[in-house]
Amino acid sequence: MTIQSPSAPSLSRRGFLGRGATLSALALALLSGRSTLVSAAVKKQSTAATATDIEILNAALAAEHQAIAAYQLGAESGLLVPAVRTLALTFQGHHRTHADLLGATVGQLGGHAVAAQSKYDFPAASLRTQEDVLRFAAGLEQGAVTAYTAAVPKFGDRELARVAASILGDEAMHWAVLRQALGEPPVPGAFVG
Repeated sequence: MTIQSPSAPSLSRRGFLGRGATLSALALALLSGRSTLVSAAVKKQSTAATATDIEILNAALAAEHQAIAAYQLGAESGLLVPAVRTLALTFQGHHRTHADLLGATVGQLGGHAVAAQSKYDFPAASLRTQEDVLRFAAGLEQGAVTAYTAAVPKFGDRELARVAASILGDEAMHWAVLRQALGEPPVPGAFVG
């Protein structure tokens, strides 16, 4: 299941991660909190590489905006018991943190961070029970896990692969917790993908 609406497939989480593109040292520095490396990285990076990094980061940012909106839909649905609503808002907070970092990175690269859409094409009409909401969220998180799993080995920079693997871990934990909440085995198998 894609994270982005069908009208903009290039901005899907899978599209972002499945392209095999790597982020620059600048993006890595910003994502890992080492902004002191920014000026040196900018000097070494070509304009084309910077444009590619901005495009990749904006695709990831668009996917994070959509995840934030999806969790908001679930939280406001009135279908979740308080503990599950709290969980949804916690996961939404993780996605907000990712979005904040991605947006800041795009800005540091001289780009303009994509804004959240005013409306997403979610299956709101089919969300009638808490289980429906949990399945929707689990599907989104499973898509993220699959995308990051495919992307990690494609990074040329091993440090960037480590950062992507860390995000993968966060998404995998979200998916496992959602599966558990659905009464399913939290870890469906020995391998992901």
